[in-house]
Amino acid sequence: MCISAAEAAFSGTTLYCGRLRHPVHGLIHVMGYQNTALNLAAGPNAMLLHLPTRRLAPEQFVSVGRADDILRRMVDAVEIKDVQDDGIAWMGLSRSPVRVFDHDVYTVLLADDPRLIPTALHQVPWNRRPAVSPELLDFYAGLFPDHAVALCCFDNADARRAKPLLVRYEPLDPDRLSVPALDSHTGGPPDLGADVPVDHWVLFSTDEAPDDWGAPVTYPERMRHSLRALLPDRVVGRYYGDGRALPNGDFGISHQELLTGDLDRVERHRPAPTS
Repeated sequence: MCISAAEAAFSGTTLYCGRLRHPVHGLIHVMGYQNTALNLAAGPNAMLLHLPTRRLAPEQFVSVGRADDILRRMVDAVEIKDVQDDGIAWMGLSRSPVRVFDHDVYTVLLADDPRLIPTALHQVPWNRRPAVSPELLDFYAGLFPDHAVALCCFDNADARRAKPLLVRYEPLDPDRLSVPALDSHTGGPPDLGADVPVDHWVLFSTDEAPDDWGAPVTYPERMRHSLRALLPDRVVGRYYGDGRALPNGDFGISHQELLTGDLDRVERHRPAPTS
């Protein structure tokens, strides 16, 4: 479940969004994203993610270090509860219109205006430097003008499991949790009128939930305190797959509805053109 700059196959996607009041950063959302990528293009490739925040900086991408199974642990927690219920290296300047840095297997380009991304592609190592369709960048600029966009460049000829992307940010709407799930693997803009196959987990959390809400997550004992402070104690989630196709779009839920723990309130929503 992803948008790629060229032909690719993505499977086993896990999407996470948590809402919390951080002692340093205040009221923030934390997005987690992980999948298995198979590059089907002749050269380098990239995936694009849009986040509901006005600006991102490289330091907001959180290194998970050796704790590369944190999203898997959240999924395990939800699966266990279901069974019970049923019986960074910088390469650019932070003040640049496009910020470029390395994160795990990716070289990441952050932009407030995605149409500026081509001006910074020369900073990406040649073996990761993709050709990005102007139409795809225009799509993001037109439908997500207030969002930050991350172009995550990679060149892995074989499918591999990257570490989770974990990003903290000040959301445009603190009371609306969403995860990017638009789908197009051809290099062009997604078809917003299409139904697309899905194969992913969608997870949410909030630090305002009561003690009996959701499923408790167990983490490694020797985890960095700065990383643990961004992770939830409890999560709710659901798997979307089993051959089903859903309307192309993102997933979201209001914070008030999330507190009910009712995942039938999760919406699949398409972006609307701006006037």
